[in-house]
Amino acid sequence: MTGGLDPGVFALVFLAVLLGSTVQAVVGLGIGLVAAPVITLLAPQLMPGVLISLAFVLPIITLAEERRDIDWHGLNWSLPWRVLGTAAGVWVVATFTAAQLGVFIGAIVLLAVLLTWHAVEVPVTRGTLGVAGFVGGVTGTATSIGGPPFALLYQHREPRQIRTTMAVYFLVGAAISLVGLALSGELHRHQVAVGALLLPAVVLGVVAGAPLRRRLPAHRVRGAVLLVSGVSALVLVVRSLL
Repeated sequence: MTGGLDPGVFALVFLAVLLGSTVQAVVGLGIGLVAAPVITLLAPQLMPGVLISLAFVLPIITLAEERRDIDWHGLNWSLPWRVLGTAAGVWVVATFTAAQLGVFIGAIVLLAVLLTWHAVEVPVTRGTLGVAGFVGGVTGTATSIGGPPFALLYQHREPRQIRTTMAVYFLVGAAISLVGLALSGELHRHQVAVGALLLPAVVLGVVAGAPLRRRLPAHRVRGAVLLVSGVSALVLVVRSLL
């Protein structure tokens, strides 16, 4: 029941997905930042399909719990551009080798960590929403990490609005990416099957995140996940280059 993976590798991937899901349940994003470098290091054949599959399921759980304060106006301007970005992301997956994808994923995580760490304040306009949607489409499809560009725009909003708006963004965005990868032949059945085996980690993460969301300051959780993600991404880049 490990999807053909070594049991030790599966256990580490399971823990990475569990931690990422917990963080996402608290602050609105995290599963890609935490799990993508780990999975690319240990089982690159699963990327990006396995995490995009999970990124489609996780928002459903979030929206079942809370659906208020969604910013539909912002989503209406960002999601159409996400479609265009998805096409570019599919091209990246089809063109890059596994080592090149490792460098690309690691670089995207490091860039996201740096931007989020310094809390760059970007105005929420039609233009920035379109750019965030396009960039998120590229990185979300190619690396399963599509949240940071959108999260940067909404970082100063009320926490519930961040979680629920990003849940819709992840849900629709992941669906678009899955369709794009499937049509191009870059989504493999094995990736989806392993994703199904990892669903308990997502559920456990959401359950663990619910009480943490009420007790822990979001900035403390964010700092920890950025540190872990940055180190993982750096290791991934160095290993891919070597």
